[in-house]
Amino acid sequence: GSPATLDDIPVYLKHVYGGRDASPEVIAEFRRRYDLIGGSPLLKITREQATALEEELNSESSDDTTYSVTAGMRFAPPFIADLVPEVAANSQEVVGLIMSPQYSPIIMRGYVQTLREAVEDLGRDDLELKIAGDWHMQPYFLEALAERVRQALDRFPSDVRSHVPVLLTAHSMPKRVIENEPDYINHLKETATAIAKMVGLTDDRWMFCYQSAGHTPEEWLKPDFADVMPELQKAGETHVLIAPVQFLADHLEILYDIEIGAREQAEEHGIQFARIESLNTSPLFIKALASVVRETM
Repeated sequence: GSPATLDDIPVYLKHVYGGRDASPEVIAEFRRRYDLIGGSPLLKITREQATALEEELNSESSDDTTYSVTAGMRFAPPFIADLVPEVAANSQEVVGLIMSPQYSPIIMRGYVQTLREAVEDLGRDDLELKIAGDWHMQPYFLEALAERVRQALDRFPSDVRSHVPVLLTAHSMPKRVIENEPDYINHLKETATAIAKMVGLTDDRWMFCYQSAGHTPEEWLKPDFADVMPELQKAGETHVLIAPVQFLADHLEILYDIEIGAREQAEEHGIQFARIESLNTSPLFIKALASVVRETM
């Protein structure tokens, strides 16, 4: 989720922080960032994804099944728990699809628990709940990302297109979390490796790195793309393409952390910056989501 207005940021962050108030400094920084990007389009895009997914599922349905798809959020309205009674009213089956291809039981458990508790509160023995797990190697998802990378590379001048370095990124995590669950990072790297192979990137032309480390004093995973820019400059590179392999829509981590933060870091080192277009409602991506739903059912 995301705050609907700048004034909603303190409440939004309190949800993210598990009921703890964010410091005035953190609130001010997030307010600055959301203001710079003109507010997050995440809810709007997620609803557009839901509409496209519903159309895709119903167009492909070969039996009498009718699909209804709704976008629910964990940290901001519309909250998952508030939507479940309406979603389940005329249904015998509810499918939860967490909008993250790489699945982590530790990281995702809040979404799973929220959905399960909301369904249990209905007290309906006739209602079945299924929640999708990992889908980081779903073929349509990989092809959708590879398509975005190819499109971005095609926009570079022809004389540099064949050797532009590509940074395949994912959200950094506290090191302590990943030490307890290494499979999550392995899944991120597997997605990145598959994309690089599909696009035809040689091993010396791409790398996996992190972005969007949190505002906490603990150690977060490295390298961050900020660490990579000076190395690219030393290697004589003049261009870079950033391609997130985890984020599925435009939001703060794309529009600020990459579009503003990474761009500034690249240009400080004399490097021309570009990023891939986010998946948003890419037809291939919507096909991926439909496949995940059917497989989960």
